[in-house]
Amino acid sequence: MSFTVAIVGRPNVGKSTLFNRLVGKKLALVDDTPGVTRDRRPGDARLMGLTFTIIDTAGLEEADAESLQGRMRAQTEAAIDEADLSLFVVDAKSGLTPVDTDLAEMLRRRGKPVVLVANKSEARGSDSGFYDAYTLGLGEPTPISAEHGQGMLDLRDAIVAAIGEDRAYPEKEDVAVTDVDIPQSSEEGDEDEEPAYDDTKPLRVAIVGRPNAGKSTLINRFLGEDRLLTGPEAGITRDSISVEWDWRGRTIKMFDTAGMRRKARVIEKLEKLSVADALRAIRFAETVVIVFDATIPFEKQDLQIVDLVLREGRAAVLAFNKWDMIEDRQAVLADLREKTDRLLPQARGIRAVPISGQTGWGLDKLMQSIIDTDKVWNKRISTARLNRWLETQQIQHPPPAVSGRRIKLKYMTQVKARPPAFMISCTRSDALPESYTRYLINGLRADFDMPSVPIRIHFRSPENPFEGKKRRT
Repeated sequence: MSFTVAIVGRPNVGKSTLFNRLVGKKLALVDDTPGVTRDRRPGDARLMGLTFTIIDTAGLEEADAESLQGRMRAQTEAAIDEADLSLFVVDAKSGLTPVDTDLAEMLRRRGKPVVLVANKSEARGSDSGFYDAYTLGLGEPTPISAEHGQGMLDLRDAIVAAIGEDRAYPEKEDVAVTDVDIPQSSEEGDEDEEPAYDDTKPLRVAIVGRPNAGKSTLINRFLGEDRLLTGPEAGITRDSISVEWDWRGRTIKMFDTAGMRRKARVIEKLEKLSVADALRAIRFAETVVIVFDATIPFEKQDLQIVDLVLREGRAAVLAFNKWDMIEDRQAVLADLREKTDRLLPQARGIRAVPISGQTGWGLDKLMQSIIDTDKVWNKRISTARLNRWLETQQIQHPPPAVSGRRIKLKYMTQVKARPPAFMISCTRSDALPESYTRYLINGLRADFDMPSVPIRIHFRSPENPFEGKKRRT
């Protein structure tokens, strides 16, 4: 991207609606409640031939630096300092307030280009608010409607005039074009080969857990800066915010998510939107870190979150946070291991790492566990090895006879990875008991070193060509 733009303004003037309009997706949560956005969220914006990085920010308010609103203001000011240009959004419908005047003065002191945007200009009676915006001393306001997409051409022209045409439209390098159809490499690969793990590919990791488990603090420690809003209050994070950083030369894209409470407790519409956003982050990620509070681990909601992640087919890692607050660490660690095996039988062998997001203790071990789990999640086993293994399993423990007829497992192959899924051709697949499926899954985990990730086995019976046909006499 050629330049960066920050959207700023007081709460509830339509900043997140404008952000979603510019990125072309509903990435930011939008609600009538003031102060929905708390962290700064970047996105790739496209505006009529103009491409740039856009940053959505929290509404600016005057508040004590130690309060939640004060920490939100600090995040917004950091975004302004990071950006090359600010879009100062005012509400033309409700008019100016003293907060708008103070924010205009703050932006003027920064000395960076500012585009004054009068949002909600389609509303009846918005003319007075539009003309009042001239009094801010930031030039001519640009009337728009972020909700309905009106005034986007004028906004594009105002951004180009403020940033300069050279930066707005950088010259593109010539790219060689060919009409030769180059086949793309198949993600599934050859069924008789076991492809090597690509440790250079960017990795998407979602951080989930109950409210106040320390998810945002953990990501800030990874980044080495206060990138995400944190504090003692539960439920600070609302949007799922993505950040990128490098770990030992590999790009890691991490998603901070809202704390997930029990469904019965989620009543407010805004919290429902936050939880839905967190679920989308889980589905988009490859590996999911479930953060437990080590001082009160294995609450019912913790177990439900782990079960949700595994049912979605994601690779899972447990992180027991706040380890710096534990006194008798050896005894607690032994207790956590016993409870992990007993309470999470569906995730046998899941990697669990004690960490401290506050001090940074154990984070390298956590990252290594994430990489190791992703390797298993991407694992492929050749068909020849699988069929030799299947034959051995049937000799050691033959499938049970149902109604006096033996079930025969004939052939096995891996149909996909991410997570590993297998197909077994057999007779009478509908009669095979669930206990035998668990036996095969446990055998795959042990014999092919596949702990912690979900394993799917599908059974298929070949069609009988004579079924349904009458016998000739």
